[in-house]
Amino acid sequence: MDQPFQAKLESFFNKAYPGIEGACFDQLPGDGSHRIFWRVRDPESERSFIAMANPPKTAARKRENSAYLMIARHLQPKGTPLPVIHQHDLAEGLFIMEDLGSTNLQDVIQSGEDPMPLYGRVLEHLFRLQTQGRKGFDTAWCAQTKRYDRTVMQKYEAHYFRDAFLKGFLGYELPLPGLEKAFHHLTEKAARADGQFFMHRDFQSRNIMVRGEKIGIIDWQGGRLGPLAYDLSSLLVDPYVRLSELQKQEIYNAYLALIANHNPAWTAPFKRDYPYLAIQRNLQILGAFSHLSKVMKKTYFEAYIPHALKSLVSLLEDVADHDLEPLTRVVSTITLPNNL
Repeated sequence: MDQPFQAKLESFFNKAYPGIEGACFDQLPGDGSHRIFWRVRDPESERSFIAMANPPKTAARKRENSAYLMIARHLQPKGTPLPVIHQHDLAEGLFIMEDLGSTNLQDVIQSGEDPMPLYGRVLEHLFRLQTQGRKGFDTAWCAQTKRYDRTVMQKYEAHYFRDAFLKGFLGYELPLPGLEKAFHHLTEKAARADGQFFMHRDFQSRNIMVRGEKIGIIDWQGGRLGPLAYDLSSLLVDPYVRLSELQKQEIYNAYLALIANHNPAWTAPFKRDYPYLAIQRNLQILGAFSHLSKVMKKTYFEAYIPHALKSLVSLLEDVADHDLEPLTRVVSTITLPNNL
């Protein structure tokens, strides 16, 4: 970020907290987002904040900042563990919020700690987020689309996979026989799901913070209405972690139990829809990692492509849907570059 804008951030913080002198701004490592984050520390105490900068240079970024604020205001009173936004300036794209620490769910799993008790608590938060978050949710707050619908499935998932991964990353010549027909079938199956729940859209281990017994959820700005099974699929198709099939099944069953305890009538549609929504999510992941690697030059995302591809192969094998055979055929014959 250019120095003049960083100066704006420091000035904004100093005006908001005049009693803190000489605050230390430590920029945090970037990820897939264009937003920039700092940890701001008070040198005279142990208090710290997270500052976020997302200069509203485009209409899309203005919408994103507004969604970040409005969706947080909606979810927090419902018990969703989002960080508290202490100060904001939408005109400049500046936010100062609660610091949830530097450890996420991916870090916990990589430490070797048994993650299953933690996943149980995460699932309880997720279910509350989806069921309580839909109550009173105004789709006018959404930054991208109001709902997870056929357009999102086709354009931002299936075709993202086709264009960014198959063509952009692997260099495949398009079109591929039968692929569009398979995408259409997949969309129709996934679109049967009830889309009236709140959907985080990127509910994976790097967006779940862990600080002692406290769990926090970040990156909610893509939230919209969508099906109950999508966020769980994001958690289980997560390429950043290496959950065993047994662990995935245990997490799936635990979520199914939460659903059954709340409304048994939801369980059968959930089980019917989950496999297709998981495939949709997996297509999105491969498209996103390919775009980030090739176009955004964030090549460290390439390391997660093999695991994401393996996951997609497994999901297609499990669903065993004849009408998805063209997609299954393409995926099963992919050979990744030797450096991956």
